[in-house]
Amino acid sequence: MVESITSQQFKDSVLSGKGRILVDFSAVWCGPCRMLAPLVDQLAEEKAGQLTVYSVDVDVCPDVAGAFGVSAVPTLILFEDGKPLRQTMGAQPIERLREFVEA
Repeated sequence: MVESITSQQFKDSVLSGKGRILVDFSAVWCGPCRMLAPLVDQLAEEKAGQLTVYSVDVDVCPDVAGAFGVSAVPTLILFEDGKPLRQTMGAQPIERLREFVEA
């Protein structure tokens, strides 16, 4: 299950986190975000114990989105030990999401 987090939780859970963490930057009004959300949930279940997955609403946490240059949603950023590794945008099939987090 993907947990929605606030700006403060982002600092505590992602920037101070250990291991691989995927952050889904999205918005409630975003159609592609709604299409991607079930796939991100599926990925979180498949990778439980190997990958932590959070969701950040860019309208609720514009400071976090701005800090990482998120200018379009959905945007996924993969972090490892608090540092961003890579970023991708747009709705994607589950196979591409798996490749993104495993590469």
